Amino acid sequence: MTRKIANQDLLIEAAHKVRDNAHSRYSGYRVGAAIEDDRGDIHIGCNVENAAFPEGSCAEANAIGAMVAAGGRTIRTIAVVGGKKDVEACTPCGGCRQRIREFSDAETVIVLMGENGKPTRYDIDTLLPKSFVLK
Repeated sequence: MTRKIANQDLLIEAAHKVRDNAHSRYSGYRVGAAIEDDRGDIHIGCNVENAAFPEGSCAEANAIGAMVAAGGRTIRTIAVVGGKKDVEACTPCGGCRQRIREFSDAETVIVLMGENGKPTRYDIDTLLPKSFVLK
């Protein structure tokens, strides 16, 4: 991961803020995600649960959808923040790891909050080794 992240703190803050809007009335687990795309634009998403499980949608998927709808094509950086009451260590589910892979390049940075409340940086190959890529 050689890409310099100009907006890591801004992305974490945006993920924290949008997390407050999560619709998590069933699990109580609120997640926020913020993406900086290849143009430098920021896109956010939160999880939206539904009584008809598993018809809800993840924060990462919603942020990616917002990015694509706005014309972004590559995730430069994505920050994910989640937890029940307080923020706790949270990683994307398997489906969202594949979604992130779809819009990543070799330098995409994934920022997750660790157990200590500090952000930790990952690349997609670390979170999803030997992933499926359609060429």
